[in-house]
Amino acid sequence: MEYLSPYIVAGFVFVFGLLIGSFLNVVIYRVPLGESIVLPSSHCPNCNVAIKPYDNVPVFSYALLGGKCRNCGVGISPIYPAIELLVAILFLLVFIKDGNQFQVFDDHYMQVPARFWLTLVGDLVFVSFIVPLVFIDLRHFLLPDVITFPGMAVLFVLRVLAPDAWLLARPPHWSGWIGQHDWALAIIHALLGMLAGGGTLWLIRWAYLKLRHVEGMGLGDVKMMLMVGAFLGWQLSMLTIFIGSMLGSLVGITLMRVRGGNMKMEIQFGVFLGPAAVIAFFVGKPLIDWYLGMV
Repeated sequence: MEYLSPYIVAGFVFVFGLLIGSFLNVVIYRVPLGESIVLPSSHCPNCNVAIKPYDNVPVFSYALLGGKCRNCGVGISPIYPAIELLVAILFLLVFIKDGNQFQVFDDHYMQVPARFWLTLVGDLVFVSFIVPLVFIDLRHFLLPDVITFPGMAVLFVLRVLAPDAWLLARPPHWSGWIGQHDWALAIIHALLGMLAGGGTLWLIRWAYLKLRHVEGMGLGDVKMMLMVGAFLGWQLSMLTIFIGSMLGSLVGITLMRVRGGNMKMEIQFGVFLGPAAVIAFFVGKPLIDWYLGMV
């Protein structure tokens, strides 16, 4: 058993989130262009001059430079520090959520069981896959396979290595001996999650194509929900689709009223599935428990 100050650990998690956010900015910019996320090093998109390490500190360098390139003076989009801050805040919230789940916090120190770290890593990786998909879809109408397929595999493995206690408490009625083995039950939940998440969207896509003879949804959304389902399980996957549909409908109706247009207006569903998955991850379990308690 280790004893660490929760405030120090929280600070490390926040700074680590800033660094990961900086890396995800590279992913968001380069992956749609088919460029390597490793080489060349970070450079100004306007003058192509390599950014010095002291000018590449997340958030702080942007503020010190006034949001401009040191070499050419051209403004740099504020979306870059915004994403870095977003990821850092999400990482901190994940740390707090997992810490409360494992009851590792105390007034002056935190007791850290080994399983806490594995769960924390899995949850941070989940968030790290969701963020770039949302922003790439927002900008390029694209959910790249080079993110969703590795994400599907990595999150599946992480869920099996660190099964969710909330899911383990809800074994399928037909699971039998599986219910006695956490790893086997975790695999079942992951497969059911993929079936519920990706399978539901695939069926909706197929039915719309048969009825309207046009594609109403891209396969990228299906693959994204396969990834989400592998980690969240079927209950939270269905909640993700419900929340994402509600968010998409509200934004779509608002845009039609403001900009004009009709029901054929194209909207990136991944932009709403991503935040919906994060919402389901953070508050979906108490929402489902509350709903089941009501009925």
